[in-house]
Amino acid sequence: MSATGRSGVPLVVHVVHALRMGGLENGLVNLVNRTPVGRYRHAIVCMTRHDRFAQRIERPDVELFALDKRAGKDPGAYLRLWRLLRRLRPDIVHTRNLAAVDAHVPAFLAGVPGRIHGEHGRDMVDLHGSNRRYRVLRRALRPLIHQWVPLSADLERYVRDAIGVSARRITRICNGVDLARFRPDAAARSQLRAEAGWPDDTLVLGWVGRMEPVKNPLGLVEAFDSLRRAGADADGRLRLAMIGDGGQRDAVAAAIDAAGLGDRVWRPGARDNVPALLAGFDVFVLPSLAEGVSNTILEALACGVPVVATDVGGNRDLVGEEGCGSVVPADDTAALAEALRARVDEPDGLSVACAAARRRAEREFGIDGMVAAYLDLYDRVLAAGRGARATATERTGIV
Repeated sequence: MSATGRSGVPLVVHVVHALRMGGLENGLVNLVNRTPVGRYRHAIVCMTRHDRFAQRIERPDVELFALDKRAGKDPGAYLRLWRLLRRLRPDIVHTRNLAAVDAHVPAFLAGVPGRIHGEHGRDMVDLHGSNRRYRVLRRALRPLIHQWVPLSADLERYVRDAIGVSARRITRICNGVDLARFRPDAAARSQLRAEAGWPDDTLVLGWVGRMEPVKNPLGLVEAFDSLRRAGADADGRLRLAMIGDGGQRDAVAAAIDAAGLGDRVWRPGARDNVPALLAGFDVFVLPSLAEGVSNTILEALACGVPVVATDVGGNRDLVGEEGCGSVVPADDTAALAEALRARVDEPDGLSVACAAARRRAEREFGIDGMVAAYLDLYDRVLAAGRGARATATERTGIV
């Protein structure tokens, strides 16, 4: 019997590698918080662990579990997951990305009737989706997964063409942004500059993310230094704000010091007031080597901040062609610096780009649309599962 049988409200168990600051995790928490009470219940299972980011979960009825999976092969973690699923008896298990896809084996063995897998983006281990081992793994698990959810057109092509998933089992759902929380804020500009110790007329290029190789923070430091050396900062107003933490924190600090940029780059670490920080940027920069659908691009657009991003994943689709941003080749420092210079050399055009950014976010990327799409998907998977059980009952006569 599923959890629906006990409470009348279907239970979705979300399985992720970890719950910490990141785009995937941010989208999950937004979905959980925005689901109408009585429509679906949620539980979150971290294969490894969670940190204080979990405090963003607002609903008191959401259970959170950490399985403390060891790096590499850890059969015990999957046994613990199977036992947990047998106890929770969810109606749906929803995994996300490569690190959680093999959770569908214990989900299948535990008898979970609805199984969904989301492809949110790639990491350094498989930047272009060409790793044969990971393709084979996904293909092997394909029969166990009822619906695949790629977030971008690029990932949809990968799931369809490289993994061989039929179109009827693919539902593309773009991330959404909270337009009330992320919005233009005139006061944020002065607040950011005051906190960073910069003059009020400073022109700020900003980045928010994890300081990990796939996000390419070192490339951003190099592009900023190149921009400055090329004479784009003749009046001394240009600065860089890098918001976030991660494994490359010390390497980023060393690169900044080596370039003599210590007084021009602000690194406050991971912060909880991201909406106010984003709204204080003049240009948002995303130098990633791989992405799915970037939450930070959506948040920047909602804050009315133009974007310069690398042409990976769904970035081009998000930025569009309406003057609210531009994309450049990945891992091309010169092209990134040139695109940034085009923005800072035309400050009068920034206000036009800002207005275009907000309009695009309002028209296409509201969070309510994202939540509605996921709930519709859950409804369809739930109905299909009930139909399959009814058919099996008719064939066997077993209730």
